[in-house]
Amino acid sequence: MNRNIFELLLCAIVVNSCLGRTDKNEEIHVSQSIIIQDSLFTNPYIDLDEWREEPVRHRYVHGGFEGTETRFSFYFPPKEQYEGRFFQYITPFPDNENLSQGATGEEDKIGFSIASGAYFIETNGGGKTDFTRLGARNDPTIGAYRANAASAQYSRIVAMEMYGGDRPYGYAFGGSGGAYRTVGGLENTEGVWDGVVPYVLGSPMAIPNVFTVRMHAMRILKDKFPLIIDALEPGGSGDMYAGLNQEEKAALEEVTQMGFPPKSWYAYKTMGIHGFLVLYQGVIMADKSYFTDDFWNKPGYLGANPPASLLEARVQKVTKIKAGIPIEEAVKLGLKEPISADERGSADLAWKSLGGTEGEMPVGFQLEDIIPDVDFLGGDLIIKSGEASGSILQLTKVEGDKVVLGPTNSPAVLSKIKTGDEVQVDNSNFLAVQTYHRHQIPGKEYYVWNQFLDESGTPLYPQRPMLLGPMFTMGAAGSVPTGKFKGKMILLGSLWDREAYPWQCDWYGERIKEHLGDQTDDYFRLWFTDHAIHGDQASQLDDPTHAVSYLGVLQQALRDLSDWVEKGIPPSPSTNYDIVGGQVKIPLTANDRKGIQPVVEATANGNKRVDIKAGNSVSFIATIEVPENAGTIIKVEWDFDGSGEFAKEIKIASGKDKLQVTTQHTFSNTGTFFPTVRIISQRNGNTETPYAQIYNLDRVRVVVN
Repeated sequence: MNRNIFELLLCAIVVNSCLGRTDKNEEIHVSQSIIIQDSLFTNPYIDLDEWREEPVRHRYVHGGFEGTETRFSFYFPPKEQYEGRFFQYITPFPDNENLSQGATGEEDKIGFSIASGAYFIETNGGGKTDFTRLGARNDPTIGAYRANAASAQYSRIVAMEMYGGDRPYGYAFGGSGGAYRTVGGLENTEGVWDGVVPYVLGSPMAIPNVFTVRMHAMRILKDKFPLIIDALEPGGSGDMYAGLNQEEKAALEEVTQMGFPPKSWYAYKTMGIHGFLVLYQGVIMADKSYFTDDFWNKPGYLGANPPASLLEARVQKVTKIKAGIPIEEAVKLGLKEPISADERGSADLAWKSLGGTEGEMPVGFQLEDIIPDVDFLGGDLIIKSGEASGSILQLTKVEGDKVVLGPTNSPAVLSKIKTGDEVQVDNSNFLAVQTYHRHQIPGKEYYVWNQFLDESGTPLYPQRPMLLGPMFTMGAAGSVPTGKFKGKMILLGSLWDREAYPWQCDWYGERIKEHLGDQTDDYFRLWFTDHAIHGDQASQLDDPTHAVSYLGVLQQALRDLSDWVEKGIPPSPSTNYDIVGGQVKIPLTANDRKGIQPVVEATANGNKRVDIKAGNSVSFIATIEVPENAGTIIKVEWDFDGSGEFAKEIKIASGKDKLQVTTQHTFSNTGTFFPTVRIISQRNGNTETPYAQIYNLDRVRVVVN
């Protein structure tokens, strides 16, 4: 494979022969058994050391390592609050060492760490990833774990000079791409982190396959999602295939068996293509013949004998550039939204900050012609004349005569495009990629691919010469996860996760069991959170009446992990679950389910659905249970109108781990409503702290005639 292609494929972090630890380790600092062993990070420095009062009083230390782009921020609590540990956040992509500043409430990582007796670490992972400048780095391990590891080790030296005492315990946590990097760090180092909490973790086959199968379903089912969602809502038929034609049913079966949680389709209108935005061009460059020759021509590929829906979705429009669209105009036109500061570095939206075009080059173009109105998920702008002739730019949106560019386009190419240049808007490759997963069948441990095998185990579709997923994973984690590590781990999965399908946590858990066998429970836990999606910010909940934040679970996991390592107190057992048809299935009751999330069941007049006349009232009951030794219920609240405000709070007695509450509500307006009860538990029953509050919810249907 061409080196430049390989660099793009691995998310602009080149994978070559440098996997694992460096061969030329050099001892550079020794302080009471603290050793930094990495020849690249030989000269740490501090350029800022000051006390700050926000979000809580702490000593802020900023610095880096000379001769590298690595920068770090340490946030130390006052000595009387320090308990001898640190928490380190690992971002989805190498980004910025100050991302956590300014956060409030449960999203405040600095305040949470200090409230937990820990100092907090964040780094830029060796330097922000720029998808428009390929080949800028020579070693994937720097961004994967080495920059983070060196910063963690140096922080111990600073902490011991500040507080005295023994070596601080250290714990890392990261979600999505940060989960890959957290796992990669623990598997490829020793003595840096005593334990980790990766969350919403993908498998080595996640990319691009979880996105391609989802986009295929989104294209085909776009008009049928209201039916599918209604069937799965409380009081619905339960048959999400009712009303679908054969092509639609096949697409829904395919994506479901691949692991997409069906109830998460509630957000289909805003789901988009997510992180695939910055992966698309890498897939094309890694396997060009799939797109240029095979998909549209060879038997066994969908495009060679295309159904009508595929042909109707294809755009190949030749036109000319009329004008560039700068970011300010694109925002005014509603074509683009600027990335907010609190989205950078989050598990769900970090990908939005990648690229270097905003503020420097056009973010879109106005064309001379209207582009055909199709459900355009993405595509290409092929430059056919002018100085940039032959170049291809990624498109994310088409609206009338305007197109919006993706974040991975080169400013050097953009600067060459002029008014009057002939271009072609073409989504052929983007349509082709939507069934790429069919041609990427891995080993038998990836059981969700069994649907693409016949009874003899032979693939139903032609197979590509290489698997792309492990290569992407190596670019993120520095290696492919093996399940072999020293330390302890609590892995968190979200049962409604549409980016990191939940079964992938089971995949990694099985690798750990292969390594540890009967000792697995001494080192590993897997907790699933119901009604939780991919994002780790409360603000990322697209509908609070459907989804809950898992931050409280994450925070309690970090505290339980530190107790496990430092005091030998085992955390709550792993969640009980089964894998059925690519779906993670869990028991109905809290003590059967285990883990630490409370469980609630709601009824309306004793049922999941009730039909009434306007002006009548409904009696609601919520039955709540917290898993054994996982805390007590601190809040019960209702939303009756779907606003997400949860204005109706039920007063409860403190210290309860089992509870049944009742309330009444009168419905004056006609329509269909989904009243939702949301509950919160907390390990110590603390109603004042924003931290380690663990959510769950349930819904009922009320039809008012």
